[in-house]
Amino acid sequence: MANERLRAVLLERGVTLTDLAAVAQVDPKTVERWITKGRTPYRRHRYAVASFLAVDEAYRWPDALSREQVASASQSEIIAVYPHRWAVPRDTWERLFAEAEQEIGVLVYSGLFLAEDPGMVRLFKDKAAAGVRVRILLGDPDCPEVAQRGADEGINEAMAARIRNALVLYRPIRGQKSVEIRLHRTILYNSIYRADDQLFVNTHVYGTPAAQAPVLHLRKVTGGDMVTTYTTSFERVWDSAQPVN
Repeated sequence: MANERLRAVLLERGVTLTDLAAVAQVDPKTVERWITKGRTPYRRHRYAVASFLAVDEAYRWPDALSREQVASASQSEIIAVYPHRWAVPRDTWERLFAEAEQEIGVLVYSGLFLAEDPGMVRLFKDKAAAGVRVRILLGDPDCPEVAQRGADEGINEAMAARIRNALVLYRPIRGQKSVEIRLHRTILYNSIYRADDQLFVNTHVYGTPAAQAPVLHLRKVTGGDMVTTYTTSFERVWDSAQPVN
């Protein structure tokens, strides 16, 4: 069976068989067989292709890794676990975003602790000026999902007020090239903070403010799927959210 996923990504990237063969250090006919006959490359070749195309190995060759290998790689994606968001040092947050070269993403209800930090807002501004795409997703303060989260945390209308406050504090970067802010109407089970292939995932716990809930520090590992699960979720929320006027 042909590997249409690999064929599609080559077309999307404008990459030829010869280009990919040079990267994997194989004959172009070998690459052609990967696509037309669905042959599975050796792992070193899969790794080279996945890195070059910036795609997930398990997506392009879903049967290449056993469930045990995927589980092992996914466990390796866990860098650290913090018992509470407030336990993550500020310089760790700064280092996360400072290392981004292509993408910064924030998916929260308000994430006010970031917006209230002038140094962090300035970092976003500087990164955007350097060509890094900065995407911020805040909860729509008028939606029922935000009202419910406010009730769950015991702060009621204050949740919507925090979002409006965050929007005001992000004014220095709103409208800047490479910065996009959208409002979502989603039930969030986690807040996600992304810098390229690294994530901070702040779990949501019923009746507990996000600052009191645990945080996972993840980094993408070839063959693992934890980071991919969260980044896919981020993109789904982004696609359904509305730009801030």
